[in-house]
Amino acid sequence: MGKRNKGTEPAASTPAVAACIAAGIPHSVRQFPHSDDHFGEEAAHWLGEHEGVAPERIFKTLIIDLHGKRTGLAVAVVPVTGRLNLKAAAKAFGASKAELADPAAAQRSSGYVVGGISPLGQKRPLPTVVDSGARDHSTIFVSGGRRGLDIELAPGDLATLTGATFADIAG
Repeated sequence: MGKRNKGTEPAASTPAVAACIAAGIPHSVRQFPHSDDHFGEEAAHWLGEHEGVAPERIFKTLIIDLHGKRTGLAVAVVPVTGRLNLKAAAKAFGASKAELADPAAAQRSSGYVVGGISPLGQKRPLPTVVDSGARDHSTIFVSGGRRGLDIELAPGDLATLTGATFADIAG
């Protein structure tokens, strides 16, 4: 892997890429075509077809709204091949309930558009949990902060950069 950039992307084209560079972590950037919805599925299809990446290595970033003992927005990172278990996510954060955040609130908080929300380089860093299945892979792919842009990095590096914990949150 290494600090390389595939395609024509400038080295620090998004805050997510800049966060990887600033931290000096090994990563690579992938750019692919996209449409207006199903961004994670598009990434899985393109990376699988063009680079042979197993779909379970590609993760989506979801902003959730916590309720109960702990409230506010948080980040859940799960495989695109699965679904977020909201009860498990709430438990991982010590909240009594979780629901998907309003898309406008997710965009305002993260500084990214829906479909391009990265767990890295967010405008307002949020508490983050990554599905524990990520640790089954030497590297995973997460949004690079723009639709059609993914970053490949080690799950431990993702956790370090975001202050994330790991928990079984995918259903």
